[in-house]
Amino acid sequence: MNKPDRALLDRFASIVGPANALRPEGTDLTHYTQENRNIFHGATPLVLRPGSTGEVSQIMRLAFDTGTAIVPQGGHTGHAAGGAPDDSGTQIVVSMERMKALREIDLAGNTMTVEAGMVLHQVQEIAAEHDRLFPLSLGSQGSCQIGGNISTNAGGTGVIAYGNTRDLVLGLEVVLPNGDIWNGLRKLKKDNTGYSLKNLFIGAEGTLGIVTAAVLKLFPKPRGREVAFAAVASPAHALELLNLALGAAGNGLTAFELIHRTPLEFALTHAPGSRDPFAECHDWYVLAEISSGRSAEDARMLAETIFIEAHDKGLAVDSVLTESHAQQATFWKLREDMAVAQTKEGGSIKNDISVPVHLIPAFLEKANAIIARKMPDARVVAFGHMGDGNLHYNISQPKDGDTDAFLARRADINDAINALVISLDGSISAEHGIGRLKREVMAATKSPVEMAMMRAIKAAFDPTGIMNPGKVI
Repeated sequence: MNKPDRALLDRFASIVGPANALRPEGTDLTHYTQENRNIFHGATPLVLRPGSTGEVSQIMRLAFDTGTAIVPQGGHTGHAAGGAPDDSGTQIVVSMERMKALREIDLAGNTMTVEAGMVLHQVQEIAAEHDRLFPLSLGSQGSCQIGGNISTNAGGTGVIAYGNTRDLVLGLEVVLPNGDIWNGLRKLKKDNTGYSLKNLFIGAEGTLGIVTAAVLKLFPKPRGREVAFAAVASPAHALELLNLALGAAGNGLTAFELIHRTPLEFALTHAPGSRDPFAECHDWYVLAEISSGRSAEDARMLAETIFIEAHDKGLAVDSVLTESHAQQATFWKLREDMAVAQTKEGGSIKNDISVPVHLIPAFLEKANAIIARKMPDARVVAFGHMGDGNLHYNISQPKDGDTDAFLARRADINDAINALVISLDGSISAEHGIGRLKREVMAATKSPVEMAMMRAIKAAFDPTGIMNPGKVI
């Protein structure tokens, strides 16, 4: 696409006003152009920060009429370069950061209607203030925005009990590529009137339109919550423990994380104030959360029952039940610090995969064998949401190794891991999305029929190709 000239940029800027139209001349736009993995480097002639759905509509109508490429952007916390412009200087960024209003909270219907720029943590806090729970929980929840969560169908730690973002959204408001506004802000849990348009936009990463508001599901706030850190001998033992916990707690098992020793050591090394929950080192750990809608005593009794049985059956080598909310927060912070801590250990090759839950031990065994064969000195950094089959299978460079030489092997390593994932009927992207990073990999691993259907949807909604070009499809 052609680079917008000065006159056209001025027309776009006039929609949001000078203070909300940022240009590279005299302004550092790195926050809007740099993706988090530092793999791609982008550029933009203009960042627009609309304050209303009407302004987004005007921006898209002008973009449609002039064939101008638009990159929608939320909190810009993604890992697949889905919210960053390319380096052509032809793509205008539309940041939703100013559209962060609470439009409505309906306690009788257990819904909250918010604008796309509201930060996830604020959604959680508003829900809590009204004795409700919004269960989406991510390490980046202090800065990611609900529109970005919707556009990537974000997962997180609560999927085992509450589902992905797709399961937490009842309705959407979306501005289409031609500027039309679709008002789908419905609160219905059952609606069989035609195609599910809402679900086309969830996970589409801004390639079909710009989400401007959403109706979110709220849940009763748990009356009790227990967090347990357990050491286990192997992923196979963790799988048995998962099934034991599910059998005892059902949907009361609200998180179940599998953690290898290496990412825990990274967090203990690089996160200030971190402490090992155990006196001895173990190869594998489980971080589990049990919630009760009845009482704190009920949650405690349930957790104790689960882990006493786990010890009796030899599934848990050691375990710690938290004694306070502060200790619960400390344990969860250890888990949340792992991804950031890994960046301090040099180059890393990351894989966000999912396989059927029962195949996680087999995946880890086979993946570790691949790394041992290809990069014997590299360090496997495996952790993630075992309860829903999603693992972050990362590899850190060897200690004192050459970072550039290590990262040069990225494609080779990722190809091998992706081939293993596909052989196990898994997904090469569980919750981080496709963006620009995994576009070719998805095309190579999806069937021709699947790709044809997705391309047809893209062409129907965005015939001129102006919506987040170069991403996903």
